[in-house]
Amino acid sequence: MSDVKFGWHMHSFPVDGSSAAAYLDQLHANLQVIQPHFDTVWIDDHTMPWAGWQAKDTPYQECETSIAFFAAAYPKLSFASSMFCQSYRNPALAAKAAANLQWLTGGRFIYGIGAGWMEEDYRTYNFPFPKPSVRIAQLAEAVQIAKLLWSESPASFEGTYYRIEDAYCEPRPNPAPPVLIGGGGEQLTLRVVAQHADWWNFSGGDLATYAHKLEVLRRHCDAAGRDFDEIVKTWTSDGIALGDSEAEARRIAAASPYNNDTVIAGTPEQVAEHLKRFVDLGVEHFVVRLLDFPQTEGIERFAKEVMPLLRAAA
Repeated sequence: MSDVKFGWHMHSFPVDGSSAAAYLDQLHANLQVIQPHFDTVWIDDHTMPWAGWQAKDTPYQECETSIAFFAAAYPKLSFASSMFCQSYRNPALAAKAAANLQWLTGGRFIYGIGAGWMEEDYRTYNFPFPKPSVRIAQLAEAVQIAKLLWSESPASFEGTYYRIEDAYCEPRPNPAPPVLIGGGGEQLTLRVVAQHADWWNFSGGDLATYAHKLEVLRRHCDAAGRDFDEIVKTWTSDGIALGDSEAEARRIAAASPYNNDTVIAGTPEQVAEHLKRFVDLGVEHFVVRLLDFPQTEGIERFAKEVMPLLRAAA
């Protein structure tokens, strides 16, 4: 419990209709609050808002270049891709870029990767969109290629979908960035997590769902001969709203485009009690999005009132 860590799930687009320039100012204002208190920042990997969330011509940031820019500007924070959609990039080049980020940031990069799901991204940007089982098999090969490139020189790999031959990745990252795999598919994705991930992330859902996914992951680890406890467990909230009362917090949540049935809304004490139940299940790293963005009051209250309560519970 004393080792619980916290990440900020960066907003990928302005939620208030702001221009790109004003949105960048909003991000900086929040990051200046976050840097003294948080451990990580997590940035989504999409090309545009998904259906129903925002107008398609809303400014929307690209994950990899945003990580490079903000990691240079905020040297006390580590940065995670949340999650790279493996089929958007050649896996060997993606691994090279990850190694470069790890080198340039002095070891502050978390290589989050998933199978991809947002069909609209694939269609509009002309990425192939095979069936889920193929995307997950590609994910497994992409992770293996990354680990080989980071550890062997030269590296070769021959898979069903991807291959490299006598490939170099210099400077090889030392240490290698942790490989975080996101997703909760019980038959295929969690098997890949058990086989290849250093960290695992599940996004959203309630306590019972997370507990069930953990048990499925444990079974896959047993089948793979993997120590379940080796994998760092992370959880991304759908959204958090803080208020002096639960009613006030609910009003804040209702004004956010991220509002849904699984957001956590309440006083700092209520939110801390809710999150403690996830810690009791084994969550070591929370990734939170405060729903009053672009305001900074919510993230300040979370840092100063919720995080100490969770840490003190140890």
